[in-house]
Amino acid sequence: MFFQVYGPNALAQWGMLLVVLAGLILLNEFARRTKAGGCIMFFAVPLALTAYFVAIAIGAASGAEWALKNQTHMYMNGWFHYAKLYAALTGCIGFMMIKYKWGIGAKHWFKPFPFIIVAINILIAVVSDFESAVMGWNKWWLSSEGVWLYGGWHNVMNGIAGILNIFCMTAWWNVFPSKDKKDMIWADMTWVYILVYDIWNFAYTYNCLPTHSWYCGIALLLAPTIAALLWNRGGWIQNRANTLAIWCMFAQVFPLFQEVFKDGFFKFNWVTLPVQYPEGVETIKQIYAAAGGDAAAVGTTVDTVAANPTAMTVISALALITNAVALCYIIVQSRKRHINPYKEDVFVNQKYYKDALARADMS
Repeated sequence: MFFQVYGPNALAQWGMLLVVLAGLILLNEFARRTKAGGCIMFFAVPLALTAYFVAIAIGAASGAEWALKNQTHMYMNGWFHYAKLYAALTGCIGFMMIKYKWGIGAKHWFKPFPFIIVAINILIAVVSDFESAVMGWNKWWLSSEGVWLYGGWHNVMNGIAGILNIFCMTAWWNVFPSKDKKDMIWADMTWVYILVYDIWNFAYTYNCLPTHSWYCGIALLLAPTIAALLWNRGGWIQNRANTLAIWCMFAQVFPLFQEVFKDGFFKFNWVTLPVQYPEGVETIKQIYAAAGGDAAAVGTTVDTVAANPTAMTVISALALITNAVALCYIIVQSRKRHINPYKEDVFVNQKYYKDALARADMS
């Protein structure tokens, strides 16, 4: 098993996973079904949060105790979390512009925007994977988010898988509003891409966000995938952006919900650790002590405490293999049909593609 979810806190861990999954699905439906819902979730709420983040930064810079002890400042102040949040929000807004034909969203030249913003989001994660490999090759290291990570070949494999995943996105120009104006449809982004993306992204969260990956690696990936497979075919990438932005906003404000601190302390019994920490919280406490306790700073390394990187290696290898296979399939099909896979649809014979295209307004 990948996670330590069979102990005394198992009921809370599994129960909260279902709560998060249901919450993300419902909030995505609220955001996608009406303009008002989308504007509330991706304009009004982010504006309020941005004012909140700026106030915290100003307060912390001036030495205000309330800001210095704010959980966002203490535990979510790294570059990655802010980059991911605002990149996801940019995607949500751009997708709304396409589906409602707002301004440049109605222009043909704007159609590759979904590819560009998704590629940027993937590259952010790729950089994070490679950073972990460089900072902690076969040893623990303390990230800027205060999480003990274990670097190695798994980061390299998954970083390469992420780069391949970018080239698995086909038909960049063929995105359209849905006929009911609820979704942006990317018909050629079928279950094939959804599968290889989910495997890669789960491996990424497992490698680089291990203390969060029970929620952002399972619930956050399942929410858009369930919607795309059951009732929203062709709208997966919009679902993914929406749920990612919603989760990032929540996690940025309430990191204690899922956080295990660098000294092993945690607030709620539903927080969940992966098996890379062999003794769970006790492993984190051992790393913290070996690193010098409170003296441990970002980038501190420890190689005297045992880790279990097997699961990370297996998942990352699977991500690399599946993305390589998917890209090879795209190349073979493109050569067979004599098409440019980034301008024309590749998966035209799949039922998923046909169902998605039937929803698109191509006028």
